[in-house]
Amino acid sequence: MTTSALDRSDTDDVERDGPGTGAVGGSRAFALLLVITGALGVLASWVITLDKFKLLEDPNFVPGCSLNPIVSCGNIMKSEQAHAFGFPNPMLGLATYSVIVAIGLGLLGGARFPRWYWLGMEAGCLFGVGFVTWLQYQSLYVIGSLCLWCCLAWVATIVMFCYVTVQNIRHRFIPVPEGLRRGLLEFHWVVPVLWVGVIGMLILTKWWWFWTGGTP
Repeated sequence: MTTSALDRSDTDDVERDGPGTGAVGGSRAFALLLVITGALGVLASWVITLDKFKLLEDPNFVPGCSLNPIVSCGNIMKSEQAHAFGFPNPMLGLATYSVIVAIGLGLLGGARFPRWYWLGMEAGCLFGVGFVTWLQYQSLYVIGSLCLWCCLAWVATIVMFCYVTVQNIRHRFIPVPEGLRRGLLEFHWVVPVLWVGVIGMLILTKWWWFWTGGTP
């Protein structure tokens, strides 16, 4: 995904809608990114929800993604952290990721949204990435297990948050110094790649003994 593709919808969009309206759309690449990351989040949430229902019906049920003592979705589903708001976390994911898919499809269809809408989306994505960061910590250092579907949702949320932020910075809805703005627009891929890379390194080092066939 190139900078030019993501930058196809810039401040000119605001001018076409009239001075002061602040209503902007998004490039096709950005819209597709929202659809894809949202769909991946919906998929992960749906699979986890189905397995959670099966686990409630049969406490001995073993989810298909429980591959070993470390990659064990069952341990995650049985934890208190899996019900952070009093109901299964993936049910929240089904609702929120579906909204992202709908927004992405709307942008593909030519929809344009005002500044307050984009900032509201930024706030929602910020909450989402904050929540998955908390879940990452709980998974690695409290529960001591990984869920592959959860990892998919983590990556989707991080990428989504980064590019919604880039969109808001591009249209100056989030004010940043001009030099930083240009750098972020030019190298927009750096932050999500480094972010996901750090998580991968934490997972690798946390269970290095397991991956190398040793003992804890």
